[in-house]
Amino acid sequence: MKIALIGTHGIGKTTLCFDLAARLKRRNNDVELVREVARRCPMPINETTTRAAQAWILHTQIAEEIAATALHEVVIADRSVLDNYCYMVHASGTSILWETLIREWLRTYDLLVHVPLWSQPSFDGVRAVDPRFQQEIEDLLEGMIDTYSLAPLRLNAETPDSWGADIERALVPILEPNLPLF
Repeated sequence: MKIALIGTHGIGKTTLCFDLAARLKRRNNDVELVREVARRCPMPINETTTRAAQAWILHTQIAEEIAATALHEVVIADRSVLDNYCYMVHASGTSILWETLIREWLRTYDLLVHVPLWSQPSFDGVRAVDPRFQQEIEDLLEGMIDTYSLAPLRLNAETPDSWGADIERALVPILEPNLPLF
């Protein structure tokens, strides 16, 4: 099973990934995290990113998801190809080639979880802190959710303390399917 958290930067996806991983490990699941790869990109990211930088990020994201799913029962991705693609579109526009790959790769996720924009980003040495840029990425993501006819689990911006439990509840039918009675 592969779960991806989607949303703009600076909204708590990484913290939520760790919370969700702990919850699933307590249920005796073999869990692996695919950490945000943009932080390791050797080229510019954020507002000054390039198509080449975003291509590196997308290729690395896909490679790490492939490796993790080959070895682990449950994979939680601290981003998906969809939100990574939003940064490419912001920098250099859409690409039919990339959109075809994104559309196909989205099928590999068992659950997309949309983390809402509920807080402004704080500087951590890497993350962009311009709230306008943060909102622009969120707007692109919302448009792509519509374009690709996706139905992510949408978390409530008013209740961030319950997000881990909300996702866990949504996963119970997948993790513990009803066994046939006979």
